Amino acid sequence: MSTRFKALVSRYIDEINVTKNIELKDISELPQNDTLIKVEYSSLNYKDTLSANGHKGITRNYPHTPGIDAAGMVVETKGKKFKSGDKVIVTGYDLGMNTSGGFAEYIRVPEDWIVPLPNDISTKEAMIYGTAGFTAATAINEFQKHGIVPESGKVLVTGATGGVGTLAIAMLAKLGYKVVASTGKMNLSGYLTKLGASEIIQRDEINDKTEKPLLAKQWIASLDNVGGNTLATILRSTFEHGIVCNCGMVEGITLNTNIFPFILRGVRLVGIASAETPMKRRLEIWNKIFNEYRLAEYNFNIKEVTLEELPNEIDLMAKGEQVGKILVKISN
Repeated sequence: MSTRFKALVSRYIDEINVTKNIELKDISELPQNDTLIKVEYSSLNYKDTLSANGHKGITRNYPHTPGIDAAGMVVETKGKKFKSGDKVIVTGYDLGMNTSGGFAEYIRVPEDWIVPLPNDISTKEAMIYGTAGFTAATAINEFQKHGIVPESGKVLVTGATGGVGTLAIAMLAKLGYKVVASTGKMNLSGYLTKLGASEIIQRDEINDKTEKPLLAKQWIASLDNVGGNTLATILRSTFEHGIVCNCGMVEGITLNTNIFPFILRGVRLVGIASAETPMKRRLEIWNKIFNEYRLAEYNFNIKEVTLEELPNEIDLMAKGEQVGKILVKISN
């Protein structure tokens, strides 16, 4: 086995200038963890764009290889849980943040970060879900644990055309839920309907700027990818004993609201922090993805790109110009 491999490397010059190029690295440069994995597929997430573009809140030290997702084959391990040849998934933890990530032909990670891949799931299919699918599935599982069934009422998904939104709509529709998709891209209404959304609304419809402590009740559950005032509006618009899951902050990190949704309607707000999900729970969620939530067909945009094409895709995502899932083929 050659010790040289290709990787996307971001080099931080200053806050404005960050380069992203495909470079050759040596396996000896990888972290000294116990399990070496040859990466076959990865996927592009918003957090990757931040890391790749020099966001010091995500990645402290550069040069760096981003990529919070990876699926591939164990090459060698000093651990006891896996063996050479095993197909595996790694998502979250510190992968692609301060640990060399999945936008490379090899990663070396602790075995405690690794999830075994079922025999009937390819590494490509695993990365069609990736962190985005895992995040969506975690929220859906929270809905179910809270007693939300399809008959309970409408379920709202914001940021509907992104990776998490796309997969959430498709999974929820498969399970029989009536999904309301919120988007700023109304020209993609047909696409969202094809995903399974039963209603499409413009994102400004859930950006109430009045000081009303409560608003008309519209949905029983929500998966919010946006944050900011959108999240505050959702909370004030949720039915009694509903649930709101948040996993994003593209609109802002500040939540200005009041306690009435919580003490008068019993609304529950749950943060989805998929990166640090404990392994026991992580395995439960992946099991749901590969069984109960598994999609029979992928009726959403899946754009497969090479490592060499990835820098351009990162720039498009940073501008908000991506739709659906960006799948990255790393190696055979």
